[in-house]
This record gives sequence, C-alpha cells and structure tokens, in this order.
Amino acid sequence: MSADYPILYSFRRCPYAMRARMGLWVSGTLCRLREVKLSDKPEALLTASPKATVPVLVLPDGTVIDQSLDIACWALGRYDPEDWLDYPPEADALIARNDGAFKHHLDCWKYHARYPGEDPDLHRASALEIVQDLDARLAAKGGALCGARRTWPDIAIFPFIRQFARHDQSWFDAQPLTLLHRWLADLVASPLFAAIMQKYPVWQDGDGEAIFGQTGQTAPAGL
Repeated sequence: MSADYPILYSFRRCPYAMRARMGLWVSGTLCRLREVKLSDKPEALLTASPKATVPVLVLPDGTVIDQSLDIACWALGRYDPEDWLDYPPEADALIARNDGAFKHHLDCWKYHARYPGEDPDLHRASALEIVQDLDARLAAKGGALCGARRTWPDIAIFPFIRQFARHDQSWFDAQPLTLLHRWLADLVASPLFAAIMQKYPVWQDGDGEAIFGQTGQTAPAGL
C-alpha cells in the first residue's frame, strides 16, 4: 500500500534530486513523490527538513534523510542490482570535487548575478579544467569513471555535467571532450534518465502526490 512507501520531496530539474531519484529508481524503491515549487515550498517540506532544499526522503517510521548522496546510498544499500556501489573508494574524491569546487565554479558562471565581483569567465574556465580531467579519466578507465561500466560516481556527477553543458550548449559541444561528450550523451539518452525525468504536477499540501519508482523491480520488503 502506498501509505507504506517513503515520501520523496523533489524538484524535477534539480541535479541533486536527479541523482537521488536515479538511486531510488534503480534500487526498486517505490516512493510517494511530492514535486515541489521551490519558490513556494510546502509547509510539510519545511517541517520535515528546515534546511528547505530538495531532495528530502521521509521514511514511514518518520526518519528524515535530506542529503541526496545519503538518500541514494540508503536505497542502494537495500538493493543494488547494477552494483553501483562496487567502485574504488578513491573515486569518492571525484564526487567531493564535483559537489565542492565544480559546483562552486558552475554556480558563479551560471548565476553570476548572484556573485558580484566574481569573473564568470574565469569560473567557466576553472570548471572546464575539471571536466577535462574527467574526460582524461574516461579515456584511461575504459569509458566510465571507474571502468567500463557506470557506477555510482558516474551517476552522482552526471546531472551537474549536464547542467554545465546545457548552460551554453554550443560552446560546450565545441570543446575537445570526445569521451565525455559520448559519456554524457549516453546517460542523457538512457532509459533510466528518461524514467526519472517524467513530469509530475506540483504537489500542494494534501494534493497532487504521485507514485514514483519502477514497479517491475524487485526490492527487499520492508524498510
């Protein structure tokens, strides 16, 4: 019954929410999805997590998980059919760099009006250096960040590279990033990404809740 499912507060275009949804989807975790409008956040979200950012997962026992990495790793810890968590621990540094330096440079470029005194072109160049390093890693590892197949670092980083590319697509497409262009295109075109990017109506307190997850997947019973 849906009452036994966790509640997921999400925003479709948020890269943090994207990676959480990918982890939940692959793990076969069904959720009561509440798509929120960030400019008009529902009171239930603010009550669950005063930090008021998405994603937020509320388990049936009331436990709140309000960091995207923690949500995905909780889900994959229950069921990880593609062995996403089977990657070398040193690759955690890639995720940390993505969430730290890369996200900072991306924000200072994309939302430069919020950062007076910062040079957006310099931040774009700094972000590009990180992307170039990822391209070299893809070549060295065989097509994905930790080998020949995608694992959690690919999934965790991908939504932010997509955001970087989309801000100036023609400029990005002109960069000599052969392996990374292919890596990004494959993830964007994947059935997984199409599934987690379905559109849902905005949830208002008590209205518009949807069931999220692949119902044909087999996940462990209970939470």
